[in-house]
Amino acid sequence: MRRVGITGGIGSGKSTVCRILGVLGVPVFEADAEGRRLLSDDPDVIAAVREHFGPDLIGQQGVDRKALAEIVFKDAAALQELNAIVHPAVRKAFARWAGAQEAPYVVLEAAVLAESGGRSQVDELWVVSAPEDLRVQRVMARDGVDEEAVRARMANQLPDAEREALADAVLVNDERQLLIPQVLALHERMIRSSE
Repeated sequence: MRRVGITGGIGSGKSTVCRILGVLGVPVFEADAEGRRLLSDDPDVIAAVREHFGPDLIGQQGVDRKALAEIVFKDAAALQELNAIVHPAVRKAFARWAGAQEAPYVVLEAAVLAESGGRSQVDELWVVSAPEDLRVQRVMARDGVDEEAVRARMANQLPDAEREALADAVLVNDERQLLIPQVLALHERMIRSSE
């Protein structure tokens, strides 16, 4: 079974692409959702966060993600420490999940797939791309945050050009080009190559 990684900058439309693939019957593993689950439920991840960031961030529901985000999105070294805790645990969870699927291919959706070392877990990397200003507007509307907060998150991700240079395919989600035909073309290619 082949594994496809889908990534892109915040607000690019990764989730939209994955919803389309889900409708087509492709199993999709959401790395960000798994990371949130691990911060709530995984005793090893919670213990590592306690050790690196202190006990004040740990509550009844696991790690206080909002307080942790306040720390790591303002401090690159702290973000690197958090990623060193969460990313390996997410990679293990994906490997277990993918091994249990029965499909021509599966998808790993991750915002920082290229940055996290997750590229080694997939056979192909698809990057969802959109103009930066459009991405900012989408995230402001979606998350109810200001432009400064969105740009701070963007600063922790690879520039689009670097991400796209690593891609096997780029899906343009600029609200001018139709997205669904692009997804269908890649899906059909993956199905043909698995026959």
